[in-house]
Amino acid sequence: MRFKSELKYSEVTPRAAYLNRRQIMAAAAGTGLLAATPAFAQEKVDVSFNGFDTSEKPNSFEEITNYNNFYEFGTGKEDPAANAGQLTTDPWSVEIGGLVDKPGTYDLADVIGGKDIDERIYRFRCVEGWSMVIPWNGFELNQLLAQVGVQPSAKYVRFETLYRPDEMPGQRRAILDWPYVEGLRLDEAMNPLTLMATGLYGEDLPKQNGAPLRLVVPWKYGFKSIKSIVKIDLTAEEPVNTWKDANFREYGFYSNVNPTVNHPRWSQAQERRIGGGVFAKPQETLMFNGYGDWVADMYAGMDLTKFF
Repeated sequence: MRFKSELKYSEVTPRAAYLNRRQIMAAAAGTGLLAATPAFAQEKVDVSFNGFDTSEKPNSFEEITNYNNFYEFGTGKEDPAANAGQLTTDPWSVEIGGLVDKPGTYDLADVIGGKDIDERIYRFRCVEGWSMVIPWNGFELNQLLAQVGVQPSAKYVRFETLYRPDEMPGQRRAILDWPYVEGLRLDEAMNPLTLMATGLYGEDLPKQNGAPLRLVVPWKYGFKSIKSIVKIDLTAEEPVNTWKDANFREYGFYSNVNPTVNHPRWSQAQERRIGGGVFAKPQETLMFNGYGDWVADMYAGMDLTKFF
């Protein structure tokens, strides 16, 4: 099964308006007038995705790039934007190994080259209870797996983030067991919704959002969408992802968005949309973040309270 987004970033916000906005911001930053820059206007749109529909408004570039979790740069939501500028992303390579036919270290150009770069507008739901709608650019992970050849004994995919404490100040602290590791079951990795993102809003992926290459798994909580990937392994055994290793009672391997399974310290039934304002009402969280038609069959017969 293959499909492409029917809505392009240019329909969310015209590219000319987007580039003009970036130019205004650059000029304003140089003159100290950034705070006075007018808001990035966006129209409410319908997003059609071959049977998946939402009328939710995408978040602005500023919201997406200035409010996120990337503990390698600090635990505050603004820390990644403040600290990620020092990250070197060129050159970049990804080591791919394990149960594959063509193991090796691939330059970023070889990872991206020959792939169908799509424009996908996905819901993004954080385990902390906030959410966004993000226009990504990227290619389906299954294309990369086909390139390296998946061996029959492979059942999982393990991902690893860059470890470079001299450029990633959060790694100088024992916040987590670095480097950051995530994992997917092979069928999850092969699902056409699973994206290797290379950009957003038609531009290169910002460093604070996981440049130059990150995973996006829209039906799972956001921490599953590992950033700044440098290593991918195909394995026969389930990898231990970083947050499960840190606290298995609160963060499972699957971490599918599920409003009926609460985090031990808060409800997951509702979410707060970033950019909605102080007085915006929380909205109901959807099972699998609204992508059930595409992914529910993968979990048929599973107890999703046990395999959370």
